[in-house]
Amino acid sequence: MSAARGFDRNGAGGADDREVIHVGAIAEKRRAAATRWGMLLVTFMRICAVLWLALGLLHWLHILWPGATSLEAMPVEPAILIACFAVANVVAAVGLWLAAPWGGVLWSITVVAEMLAIWFFPAYFAGGYKLLPLYALLLIAYFTLSWLAARQRRQM
Repeated sequence: MSAARGFDRNGAGGADDREVIHVGAIAEKRRAAATRWGMLLVTFMRICAVLWLALGLLHWLHILWPGATSLEAMPVEPAILIACFAVANVVAAVGLWLAAPWGGVLWSITVVAEMLAIWFFPAYFAGGYKLLPLYALLLIAYFTLSWLAARQRRQM
């Protein structure tokens, strides 16, 4: 049979070592190890999703609440940033909760953009410069967990 029809050189039906069914104690160890980093990554993403949903809702509160400073009274740049982050944070939170690849990418972009916004306009973001180390730590944790989970999947 040819490789074009889904068969490998040995005549097997497209299965490689990662798709073989393993049983016994070794299989249980592999399964337990495989879920560890992946589950930690998903748990981390879900925790960040809740935090980013709250952050997005706080931005919406700033926009829509009658007692809040009106966006019209603010300089144009911070007003645009707050409006953009109100949308981007909520969408990124949904993507993180679903553990979708686009959620992690959008969240990473949003975090970096918000770090830059805080750097240039600290007075318009609650927490100001104090949030920068936290955001950096969250990004490092996300990329580290993603790398560890991907490495573990490749090893199996």
